[in-house]
Amino acid sequence: MIAMTSTLSFARHAFDPDPLAVGAPVGPPPPAPDVPNVPPMPNPPPSPAPPPEGDPPTVEPPMTDPGKPAPVGDPPPGANANADASASAGATASTSASALKRIHARRLREIYRSAGWPCCDAIEVDLLAAGLLERVRSEHGHETLRVTDAGIGHIASALVVNRTVMSRHEALVEQVAREMTRAGRVAWRGLSLRARLAGATEADKPRWCIARPDVFSIRNTSVEAYAQPIVHEVKVNRADLLSDLRKPDKRAAYLDLGGECWYVLGCDAKGRPIGEPEEIPSECGVLIARDGRLVVARSAVHRALPRMPFGVWMALAKAQPVAGFDHESQDLLGETVSIATLASAS
Repeated sequence: MIAMTSTLSFARHAFDPDPLAVGAPVGPPPPAPDVPNVPPMPNPPPSPAPPPEGDPPTVEPPMTDPGKPAPVGDPPPGANANADASASAGATASTSASALKRIHARRLREIYRSAGWPCCDAIEVDLLAAGLLERVRSEHGHETLRVTDAGIGHIASALVVNRTVMSRHEALVEQVAREMTRAGRVAWRGLSLRARLAGATEADKPRWCIARPDVFSIRNTSVEAYAQPIVHEVKVNRADLLSDLRKPDKRAAYLDLGGECWYVLGCDAKGRPIGEPEEIPSECGVLIARDGRLVVARSAVHRALPRMPFGVWMALAKAQPVAGFDHESQDLLGETVSIATLASAS
């Protein structure tokens, strides 16, 4: 009886709900310890719809004016500024190089042959801006100038032009000197003679300068009063001629050295003289070099020169005159003529 009563009491307590758990929410049961927690799989994206069958719809091309270029997209920002800067820099360099003159080429040659100490003048500023020179600072802080590769190229191109001009000039100088020796005179080339110039006013003292005539000649005589010195100035370029005509002191120095002063004018590529006789001052004579001959366009004014300065005689004594005709060759020519004459007579 007691055992049955205990069994019934245990069974009632086992099936009766817990009075403390009445009304509490009931959650999902905890997962089993041996089953892993797998997240749910996402839904797959929908597949694209198949393209419709048939030809695609026609698209009208953009209408453009035939006289105008096709539209072009805008470049990225900053591209125009860089392109303009490079173009302007290149144009400036080329313009600067083309605007250089002979004095710039002369300064480049001087710097190339020297230690490169700067003069800090406008000529060096132009050369630095054109990229023909560069500044070099030593370890002691001294700044010198160095000729760049572009400067070497500029020197080479200037030398080519100078050689062409000098070859024409030297050929004409040689022709004038030969003509003077043919006329029985003694001629020199490239002399440096000391000339006397009058003062700017009558009260001023006379001035002295160094004149370098292309050809200086005197008569082959032993009497000083009969020497009759003559100066010839040779010009083969019109720009050089006009520059020389703007220097009255140079012309006055030539007139002081010689009793006559002549301008010898060459011809251009078309065979025309580089100057007219009317352009040359009236106190100077004009010779035109044409077809291998020297044609007198206007005679020079002859001035009596009783004697030459002692300094001029010393310069002539130190210099080598132009070689004249070979007298031995002339003697052989005379013997040949005499033999031919005898042969014809016989």
